[in-house]
Amino acid sequence: MKRIQCTNVLVAKRPMVVSLSLVMISSMLAACGSSSTSVSTTAAPSAAAASVSPAATLAAPKAVVPSTLVLNWFAEPEHGGNFAALAKGYYKDAGFDMTLMPGGPSVSSTQIVASGKAQFGMANGDDILVARQEGIPVVAIATSMQKSPQALFYHKDSGIKDFSDLNGHKVYVASTASFWQFMKKKYKLDTAQEMKYTGQLVNFVSDKNALTQGYVTSEPFTLEQQKVEFGTLLNADSGYNIYAGVYFTTEKMIAEHPDQVQAFVEATVKGWDYYKDHSEEINPSIKEKNPDMGLDMMKFSAAKEMDFVFGGDAATKGTGIMTKERWEEVQKQLVDVGILKSAESIDKVFTTQFMPKK
Repeated sequence: MKRIQCTNVLVAKRPMVVSLSLVMISSMLAACGSSSTSVSTTAAPSAAAASVSPAATLAAPKAVVPSTLVLNWFAEPEHGGNFAALAKGYYKDAGFDMTLMPGGPSVSSTQIVASGKAQFGMANGDDILVARQEGIPVVAIATSMQKSPQALFYHKDSGIKDFSDLNGHKVYVASTASFWQFMKKKYKLDTAQEMKYTGQLVNFVSDKNALTQGYVTSEPFTLEQQKVEFGTLLNADSGYNIYAGVYFTTEKMIAEHPDQVQAFVEATVKGWDYYKDHSEEINPSIKEKNPDMGLDMMKFSAAKEMDFVFGGDAATKGTGIMTKERWEEVQKQLVDVGILKSAESIDKVFTTQFMPKK
């Protein structure tokens, strides 16, 4: 089952490897004897050395930095770009010894990153805004999805056609879900019966008049297998259009290691662009981290998420892009329903300065 929305590894350093070519060159120089001019690999280059062609110059090895990305749920195709970046060596090429740390219902990615136990994390856009209000100095640096695949599912014969039809129905939803607070106010859902969402579908399946929250990249696969005829109300269509799977780091990380933040964003975007056409190649590596999710379900999820990742602004402005207008709209909505006490400068909430240049 899918995640409950909530506002809320040890990485070994790689040993230093001595270049075989450097050892060979040193041996050759030593073999030249005293009649040749001795060349030190640490001395300043001589005029003769300066004349050597660039192709013959030994480049200094790039330092590899142990880093961790805290995912926003257990490993799944919604993290396909990250697993692709890991499998294809994009993170390694960017200078990272990267660990993908799974999330879950009791894992707060914002707190883990803020504590310094991880350098990067994933969360929904509204969670970033709430975290900042709570004094957690995180900053959004890219997004995996242009809109959230989260939705409400209902039975086809329940008579529901729109969000305004939810009054009089049981709705299984997380009590902390910001989208539900928005819907209740906008559509005046005074008589909708709020039920505790557990991540299971059994209560929804057995009650023809109930609805449940879920993700269009996941629940439909299970419901179709159970022969349940259902309809879908995508949360984004209600007007609550958040960024989902947002990548973030801390203000401190941006100030002290902007080069690492840049490298992370570029490698992650490259990973998503690869996953777009090679999901079935990458999915087995996701399954290694989440064996409970079958490859057939992963194939379904990957296909369903493509428009969320590569549609919208991403289609013209590039994978992972975010806009000020979208962030300001969601912030205003959260203030209107009382989840945020006030609106801060949105320029402190997110940045696009690390996005790859088109």
